[in-house]
Amino acid sequence: MTGALIWLIAGILLIIAELLSGDLFLLMVGAGALFGAGSAALTGNPFIDVAVFAVTSVGMLALVRPALKRRFLAGPGIKTNTDALIGARAVVVSTVDVEAGQVKLAGDVWSARAMTEGEPIAPGTSVTVVEISGATAVVSAEL
Repeated sequence: MTGALIWLIAGILLIIAELLSGDLFLLMVGAGALFGAGSAALTGNPFIDVAVFAVTSVGMLALVRPALKRRFLAGPGIKTNTDALIGARAVVVSTVDVEAGQVKLAGDVWSARAMTEGEPIAPGTSVTVVEISGATAVVSAEL
C-alpha cells in the first residue's frame, strides 16, 4: 500500500503544479501517476505500476493533450469589430442607392450603399448588412 500512496501523492502534486505551468503536460503525467496509484493498490507489483504509469502518460500526452490544446486555443469563435456587423439589421436614415445613403447600425449612423442597382431604399426601411467596405456599410433590402 506504500507504493500506492507514493503514486497518489506524486499524482496530486503534479496536478497542482499544472496550475502554475498551464501547458497541460504535468496534468497528463499527473493523471498517469494516479493510474499508477490505482495499479499499485490493485497489484502491488512495481513493474506493472511503472508500465501503467508510462503507457497512460504517453497515451494522454499523444492523444488527449493535443485535443485539449486545440479546444482551449481555438477560442469561442466570437466575431468582433466589423465582422460582427455582417448580417446585422440596420434602418435606413437617408435614401440608400448604389452610390450613397445612411443607415442606423448598432446605434450609430453609418454611410451606406445598396448592394444591387434598382429602386433606392427609402428611409425607415429595414435592411441587412452584407459587408463593410471601409467605413461604408453595403446593405441589401429585406424581403
